[in-house]
Amino acid sequence: MSKQAIATEHAPAAIGPYSQAIQAGNTIYVSGQLPIDPATGEFAGADIQSQTKQSLTNIQSILKEAGADMSAVVKTTVLLKNIADFAAMNEVYASFFEAPFPARAAFQAAALPKDALVEIEAVAVL
Repeated sequence: MSKQAIATEHAPAAIGPYSQAIQAGNTIYVSGQLPIDPATGEFAGADIQSQTKQSLTNIQSILKEAGADMSAVVKTTVLLKNIADFAAMNEVYASFFEAPFPARAAFQAAALPKDALVEIEAVAVL
């Protein structure tokens, strides 16, 4: 099976030895997306709502580059700096998806890169 890197300037560039996403067959694996606005290189805001929206917007942009959209997402993993932010994150998260919703895991992490409040990864199927 071949694999292909997916990259777009409409999401933050990878800052290490990884790809924004990899397509293997008909599956797209989107790397964890921090809430970085690609236009500024900074966090989209200081609260969980704005950071969740930016992380999901970054995923949306990467999927668009691959010829997909959020309806193709079958699984996400949400990493939170503080699990107490779950309800506020979930409210924004729900606005990006329709039923049937993707499977999901959500965890509190001891620390996230750049001290982000959230990081989200996704798996999508074409």
